Amino acid sequence: MAKPFTPKVVTANALIEGDVVYLAADDSWTRELSQAELLEDEAVADERLLFASAQTETVVGVYLADATAGENGPEPTHFREDFRRTGPSNYFHGKQSEGLAPQAASPEQETQTHV
Repeated sequence: MAKPFTPKVVTANALIEGDVVYLAADDSWTRELSQAELLEDEAVADERLLFASAQTETVVGVYLADATAGENGPEPTHFREDFRRTGPSNYFHGKQSEGLAPQAASPEQETQTHV
């Protein structure tokens, strides 16, 4: 028996910047999962995947990711996709730092040495 189709979004990485991107209903790429097109039909999902895969001058690593309808648009169903949408994890920058001002070090922190 075939497994029932679960909703998906088309995701990839922007070729130049490397950012995680999602295919929107208007054929544009967005960095916001909430603006991605939620695909609830397997045949349509396959067509959108082929469309996205042909954009080799824009994106790399195109694939379908499981998603579910959320209050503000698609939401990930797997921790990997939830992790990807927050941006790189190697240091605090990009999506993780948006809207947050850097905190200055206290004088005690500046004079401390680590052994």
